[in-house]
Amino acid sequence: MTGPTVREILGKSQEYLAARGVDSPRLSAELLLAEVLGTDRLHLFLNMDRPLAGEELARARALVTRRGRGEPAALILGRKEFWGLEFTVCGDVLVPRPETECIVEEAGSLFPRDAALTIVDLGTGSGCLAVILALQFSTARVAAVDLSPAALAVARENVRRHGVAERVTLIRADAGACPLADDCADLVVANPPYISDVEYAELSHEVRDFEPPLALRGGPDGLDQIRAQAPEMARILRPGGVVLMEIGCGQGAAVRALFEGLDAFGEVAVLRDLAGLDRVLLARRR
Repeated sequence: MTGPTVREILGKSQEYLAARGVDSPRLSAELLLAEVLGTDRLHLFLNMDRPLAGEELARARALVTRRGRGEPAALILGRKEFWGLEFTVCGDVLVPRPETECIVEEAGSLFPRDAALTIVDLGTGSGCLAVILALQFSTARVAAVDLSPAALAVARENVRRHGVAERVTLIRADAGACPLADDCADLVVANPPYISDVEYAELSHEVRDFEPPLALRGGPDGLDQIRAQAPEMARILRPGGVVLMEIGCGQGAAVRALFEGLDAFGEVAVLRDLAGLDRVLLARRR
């Protein structure tokens, strides 16, 4: 007697996950079953009538049960794609999101690829921005700063994985009190915690219960870390240097006013994403 097929398990898993209200139940089912079978989603579709062995079925059920409790698929799998590359992730770091790719796009439009940049990544988390920018600018030096030792351990793994360890330096420090010299950086990037206390309480439990609060919570109005980091950005940037910082979709006016209130910055602008929402603060040092 053969076990249930890929098609049958996908259907039952999708139904189970949908009944528990998880995000993207079909995609989750496909990703988890592909992991169990050591394949990719395309080959799942090409082998829909393949039966599962007993051990495979038990593991598939275990992973789907975890997803049904709300644990994000990326954390179950231990990896997430960002800018076309795969990064190790765990509950100690924020799962990379497509919105953050706006920073990479803008950096690529501001500087030539062969520019010998000094880049600072404040609150590096998984290190995804530091790694991608080191790869995009082949002679750049990157300082990746984070307060969490656990996050830095994940970043270190990703830096080594993508072959940029010689050009990315990991630094344990508060992003609002960096041990970096004045006027040292050409580009500062950041994805600070910018979710207000009210918004945090309303987050999906898939985010609130499984991703680190330190990387999400920005205080009563979501701007605590942005206020702390802005003067540091002004200090460590060289004249003409640029800040690219991800912000909340309703924070553009407040964050722009904050940076315009600092004498160090001349040009200050809010860039929108493809949905037309505030997404990145651009500020240039005078």
